[in-house]
Amino acid sequence: MPDITEGQQAPAFDMATAGGGRVSLDSLKGRKVVLYFYPKADTPGCTNEARDFSEHIDAFAAAGATVIGVSRDPVKKLDRFKTKYDLKVVLASDEPEAVTEAWGVWVEKKLYGREYMGIERATFLIDGAGVVRRVWRKVSVKGHAAEVLAAVQSL
Repeated sequence: MPDITEGQQAPAFDMATAGGGRVSLDSLKGRKVVLYFYPKADTPGCTNEARDFSEHIDAFAAAGATVIGVSRDPVKKLDRFKTKYDLKVVLASDEPEAVTEAWGVWVEKKLYGREYMGIERATFLIDGAGVVRRVWRKVSVKGHAAEVLAAVQSL
């Protein structure tokens, strides 16, 4: 499993998005990118995280950043999730599973003594040249979007 660290080139991605579009790292050259991975759309923690990022979307845009939430959910589920909560972030589907693997966030998890594979809640800040500048692993949702925004604004 790759260990993405600060200072390295960000792995390329190209994914389908809610609303029928696509998003790729190449298409965002020159912009800062906040790439956050979350386990599952429309679950409590993931909903709070998406709402928090959406709440700050104007400040992210003013700082020259695009915010992309990534899960393995199908696009149709992301469409419903985005509409239900009026989310302002780009929601991307890694249903083919290549992006979560490349970014090293498809990990073994434990819940109530049961082991299973799932997405680690993690966020990566990428600069306009495609270099990873900050990495947050095992993210705690409360206050996270504001912390990421402060990092974007200082970059």
